[in-house]
Amino acid sequence: MFETRLRQAADATDTALDRLLSGETRPAEIARPPRLLDAMRYAALGPGKRIRPFLVIETARLFGHAGDAVVTVAAALECIHAYSLVHDDLPAMDDDDMRRGRPTVHIRYDEATAILAGDALLTLAFDAVAGIDAPAETRVALVMALAQAAGIGGMAGGQALDLDASEAPEIAAVETMQAMKTGALILFGVRAGALLGNAPAGPGARLDTFGRRLGLAFQIADDLIDATGNAAIAGKATAKDAERGKRTLVGLLGVAAARARLAATVEEAIAALDIFGAEADVLRDAARFIAAREA
Repeated sequence: MFETRLRQAADATDTALDRLLSGETRPAEIARPPRLLDAMRYAALGPGKRIRPFLVIETARLFGHAGDAVVTVAAALECIHAYSLVHDDLPAMDDDDMRRGRPTVHIRYDEATAILAGDALLTLAFDAVAGIDAPAETRVALVMALAQAAGIGGMAGGQALDLDASEAPEIAAVETMQAMKTGALILFGVRAGALLGNAPAGPGARLDTFGRRLGLAFQIADDLIDATGNAAIAGKATAKDAERGKRTLVGLLGVAAARARLAATVEEAIAALDIFGAEADVLRDAARFIAAREA
């Protein structure tokens, strides 16, 4: 069931992205430069499992909510994720030539186009969310939550902390950085579904716990993939974190202890879903899938 739902979410998200990134201008737009649009499509519609959009769709499903608005928010989140990868791959950041098994955007096009493609994907995400068919208070809450997840207190701030080698390599500091860099967008995926489904406070808090633990698990799994050198899974060069002296839980704990931490974190995420019964089984399987990625 998980694999089927993940594939369905990916297909629906790609259809929405294809629509958002068509050659037709949206209201108030003047023109869509072809090369920039092509780079945006290359970044957003490339290979990927679409885990973050899946979380939006499946969390909304818990509260009986589905439809175009949900899928549009899922696609907007993927735009933010794609932008973050485009900028993360730039020479001034992680300086990667490959992403998801193919040339990164700045290699396929050029650095200036890559920067602009990331900028445009970021802003397109807010355009899309602001225009969904939903009550005004829901749209405002989604826009605010997405801005906070992507901004200085979320993903962008986490990237800054990741680049700051002066920070002491302590477990608490690394977990804070990872909660921002990776976890914030994953947590938004869960929160967005709850906002769209008008979730009560109690279930919403449980989903927040699930999202936070899932985000940490995702980053530990990524770091294990990098540390163990599985480039086929990573879709890019591996063993770069240690070479650059990056602060990771794998580096602090070692591979065996990091795997144990990953397993425990996944179990904590799954436990947060106990109030939802069998309706949340697909989300539980998603947590297990994330842990299995590095095996």
